[in-house]
Parts: sequence; C-alpha cells; structure tokens
Amino acid sequence: MLPMFQRELVEKKGWLTDTEMTDLFSIGQCLPGIIAANTAVFVGHKHKGALGGIAAALGVAVPSVIIIMIIAAFLTGYAHIPAVQSAFVGLRICVSVLIINAAIKLLKHALVDLPAIIIFLAVFALSMFTGLHVAILVAAAGICGIVLSSLRKDTSSDKNNPGEDNQK
Repeated sequence: MLPMFQRELVEKKGWLTDTEMTDLFSIGQCLPGIIAANTAVFVGHKHKGALGGIAAALGVAVPSVIIIMIIAAFLTGYAHIPAVQSAFVGLRICVSVLIINAAIKLLKHALVDLPAIIIFLAVFALSMFTGLHVAILVAAAGICGIVLSSLRKDTSSDKNNPGEDNQK
C-alpha cells in the first residue's frame, strides 16, 4: 500500500509533497499498528480533521479485512497445490519490487546533502547488523537531524553576522 500511497497522494492528487510523505511514513513506522493505516489517518486528519482521520482508517482497514477473509476462506483448501505456492513466490517478488520502487522515490527526496547521506548509511548499517529496534533507529536519526539543523543555523548566523562577537 505504501507505493500506492506515494503514487496517489503525491503524484496524482498532490495532497502531500514527497517530503511530507516521507515524514508520515517515518512517524507511521514508529507507532504501533500498520504503517499504511497510520499514514492514512495522518493524511485524513490533515485534510478533514478528526472525522477525516477516522474515515481514512476505515477506508484502509475495512477493504483489506474483507479481502483477507475471502482469500483465507478459499486459500486454506488450495494452499498445498504447487501452482498456488508458486503464485505466492511471484507475488512476494512483485511486492518487493513495489516497495523498493517506493523507497527509491523517497530516497531521492531524503538524501539531499552529505549529512543526510551519512545518517542514512549509519541507520542502514545499524538496521542490518544490529538488533536495534526500529523506534530507536528513528529516534536516533531524528536527534541527529535536530543537532545538524541547529549546527547549520549556528554556522549560517555566524556567516551572516561576521565580527558580532567583537562588537559585544
């Protein structure tokens, strides 16, 4: 659903920017529950308030539950068939490609400078080679972003006001 959100909300409807979509995905990942549902609630709330958030949550959850129940009812009798098992192999590959495509689109807007690339590489390495929980990684990356932003502001204010310390 995340690639579909990206396509519909950013590219087609223009309700969100790529940066906003990335931010909502990040927050949605940290909260308990399904990322797609969390993101839908944020978007619904942004556009129509609390009722929009509720409608968006229902709009994401109800169709999925109905479809899963229908598939589960039929699948249990046919899951042992090799053709069905092979179909799921293909479906997993397709879903992986869609997720990678969405990730690449998000990365294009997230990796805007060297500090962002360093944070990305550090978080990627930590997620691949440690057992750190995703919430810790997101919190650490957020803190790094805050620190880097404040350092940039300090550096830019020093450049805009040269000799300010000498005047005091």
